[in-house]
Amino acid sequence: MHRYNKHSSCFYNSAAGDSAPVVQIVLPAKNFEDVRCKCICPPYRNITGHIYNRNVSQKDCNCLHVVEPMPVPGHDVEAYCLLCECKYEERSSNTIKVTIIIYLSVVGALLLYMLFLLLVDPLIRKHDAYTQPLHNEEDSEEMRPPVDSAGAKGNTVLERVEGAQQRWKKQVQEQRKTVFDRHKMLS
Repeated sequence: MHRYNKHSSCFYNSAAGDSAPVVQIVLPAKNFEDVRCKCICPPYRNITGHIYNRNVSQKDCNCLHVVEPMPVPGHDVEAYCLLCECKYEERSSNTIKVTIIIYLSVVGALLLYMLFLLLVDPLIRKHDAYTQPLHNEEDSEEMRPPVDSAGAKGNTVLERVEGAQQRWKKQVQEQRKTVFDRHKMLS
């Protein structure tokens, strides 16, 4: 009778009365999904084409070890196996898992940031006359309230950003007016 010692990864023969290790050593194996041999066999005579996958070592990656059950009788096995194309494939499922976790974490963080901005932005922003769409340049000049430059200068970061934004919007409005005036002159 054999017993297995978890800590040393060896089997011991308990029937002999001593604890002499048996030569069989259990090595940590790769995940069964990480290595495979893939054989693609095209149609042969009256047999349809088929793809065979099997977890075998790289040296055993050939038609004779992978294709089971063999769809052809014994005398046609060699001809059938010559048509099959076998490839040994190896991947790291741990790397794939880590990559997916990082990707999903980044996407999740961006979604949380977007949600945060959607919730906080309306609370921070004040109603702005510049956000109304520009239908006609002359009408918008009459409706726009005057911007005082003294009020745009503040001591908080948010007030400075809003002041810079107001100046930028004013410059954009002036550029639009210039473009519309030139367009009227040319037409």
